[in-house]
Amino acid sequence: MRGVRNGLTGLLLLCGVAAAEPVTVVALGDSLTAGYGLADQAQGLVPQLENWLKARGQDVIVQNAGVSGDTTAGGLARIGWALGPDADALIVALGGNDLLRGIDPAAAKANLEGILQAAVARKLPVLLVGMKASTNFGPDYKAAFDAMYPDLAARYGTLLADDFFGGLRTAGADPADPASMAAFMQADGIHPNPEGVRLIVEALGPKVEDLLALSRP
Repeated sequence: MRGVRNGLTGLLLLCGVAAAEPVTVVALGDSLTAGYGLADQAQGLVPQLENWLKARGQDVIVQNAGVSGDTTAGGLARIGWALGPDADALIVALGGNDLLRGIDPAAAKANLEGILQAAVARKLPVLLVGMKASTNFGPDYKAAFDAMYPDLAARYGTLLADDFFGGLRTAGADPADPASMAAFMQADGIHPNPEGVRLIVEALGPKVEDLLALSRP
């Protein structure tokens, strides 16, 4: 079958018709991207997102570059090798662990900026996925943390999904109210269960379609 496909590709090229290739999207993130805690990894964010896009007719490969426990600093440290030669676009979904650890938003913002600069150097379109801080570290911290995503998106001209958990909010859940989140979260109350991931994907999916449109000539 591979020989038939390769032969067809060669014939198209000889006829002056370029064979279309899937768009490769790298999803750089933490445990929320990696699919931490799910018994079936096929129910993780990346597989569900890829399937959602393909069901809508998109020819796409979504690569899982999520590392559990990663902060924005960790993402910056590995962005060079996470963006392989086939990368056509980048999703950045980092900041949750910075938030849990109370890391200075200015430091987190500088790390995210470094990641975006790496994408700019590769001329890759980016979807930046934000997180919403709780008030645990005070209103000033929350204001600075929440603002860094739209600030960076405006500065670098990236697409923006302002809330990773936006799909759960649409379903009536509130991250500040654990009881309302219970149906969509694993027992740890931090990571989504398969149904929670499905709702997150449904909210993020249209933004990723916009990203795919930017990645095509």
